Amino acid sequence: MLAFGNQQPIRFGTDGWRGIIAADFTFERVQRVAIATAHVLKENFADQAIDNTIIVGYDRRFLADEFALAAAEAIQGEGFHVLLANSFAPTPALSYAAHHHKALGAIALTASHNPAGYLGLKVKGAFGGSVSEEITAQIEARLEVGIDPQHSTTGSLDYFDPWQDYCAGLQQLVDLEKIRQAIAADRLQVFADVMYGAAAGGLTQLLNAAIQEIHCEPDPLFGGRPPEPLEKHLSQLQRTIRAAHNQDLEAIQVGFVFDGDGDRIAAVAGDGEFFSSQKLIPILLAHLSQNRQYQGEVVKTVSGSDLIPRLSEYYGLLVFETPIGYKYIAERMQQTQVLLGGEESGGIGYGHHIPERDALLAALYLLEAIAIFDQDLGELYHSLQTKANFYGAYDRIDLHLRDFSSRDRLLKILATNPPKAIANRDVIHSDPKDGYKFRLADQSWLLIRFSGTEPVLRLYSEAANPEAVQEILTWAKTWAEAADQAEG
Repeated sequence: MLAFGNQQPIRFGTDGWRGIIAADFTFERVQRVAIATAHVLKENFADQAIDNTIIVGYDRRFLADEFALAAAEAIQGEGFHVLLANSFAPTPALSYAAHHHKALGAIALTASHNPAGYLGLKVKGAFGGSVSEEITAQIEARLEVGIDPQHSTTGSLDYFDPWQDYCAGLQQLVDLEKIRQAIAADRLQVFADVMYGAAAGGLTQLLNAAIQEIHCEPDPLFGGRPPEPLEKHLSQLQRTIRAAHNQDLEAIQVGFVFDGDGDRIAAVAGDGEFFSSQKLIPILLAHLSQNRQYQGEVVKTVSGSDLIPRLSEYYGLLVFETPIGYKYIAERMQQTQVLLGGEESGGIGYGHHIPERDALLAALYLLEAIAIFDQDLGELYHSLQTKANFYGAYDRIDLHLRDFSSRDRLLKILATNPPKAIANRDVIHSDPKDGYKFRLADQSWLLIRFSGTEPVLRLYSEAANPEAVQEILTWAKTWAEAADQAEG
């Protein structure tokens, strides 16, 4: 097992390995992980690739380009042909490159939505999506045996533009002209908060139209906030959109929010209302199945809104539920025909594309839906609630624990003595698929789940109204703190 001093062992979470820069995440460790990853990709995907190519890319984090170069050189030294991105790019662009170039896979240097002190490494397979737990377990096992870079020059390293083919591929999937016409006629105003991340300039390249971006300049500190598309981080975007809406009540305003590596999305409507993927997935589901006539399963994670299965039933679509983590959705996409797959945290992907969450493609499809219906996000969403006869509210809070031992204590309590009532509501069913999801007597639910990369307890709830959601989340927070203190 690789562990130097106080470094955490190298373990892959829901999507990749992450660590604190210069503490757990060092150049030496990245090179070792890259070498192990390259060999495991070759062992598993050689039959899907045309040669020995590995894609390597990076986001805009501190030293991400330098870590990418170090990883690329280490892989090259093992005899592989490396295509190294010549600029930052969204992780979906690197996944697309792996599939487009028929490579063995891709390595993305990114920590996604984590705070600025983190960096990470995501692994993508030849098929263009996140690899399975079986693959990451093979990487971990190879690391435990011990790997040293050879520093030979038997391979080759070339640079490539990660944006060109990716943008061309996305542009073929959407009616860009309809969107451009709406923008040119001043019927649609588009904003984007790229959170200082790798999606910067993306919508402008894709649409070749006037997009108003904020937080698009490089900032390794991400403005002092994690680059995660949560409402609490979006006050400037909400103010900007409300101001535009007040100046032009005839136009539709929409703002998109992209996380640090451009694979997660949220949105803001003209009145400032926040739209997480819990609200965006139903809109995309309806648009793709009814306007574009795509068919297949709707794949949701255990934390997904109940509106998703209710609306799927309305349209006659089957639903498949997975644990949290887009790699589970990607696996399902490779097993059967899927319309779309989405997760609560903002990742949404499509069965007719690569099996990868893609925030820029989601934004394009949402713009297409707005242009077709000539309705804003709020009108689209509320009409779907009416069709499905489902009205609810949702929220999530993160509770930072003292350490990983606190997580272990709480897990033991949930396994041996789970709550029988929550916020004065009887528990009628418990699902341990991923964490513990408690279905309550009034059909509200609470999900208690632990982060795979940080000592963080994630609490999710959906109920009839915002007040009920906060009541349930407050109960869960109080329960967790009391249980941890009692056991500690």
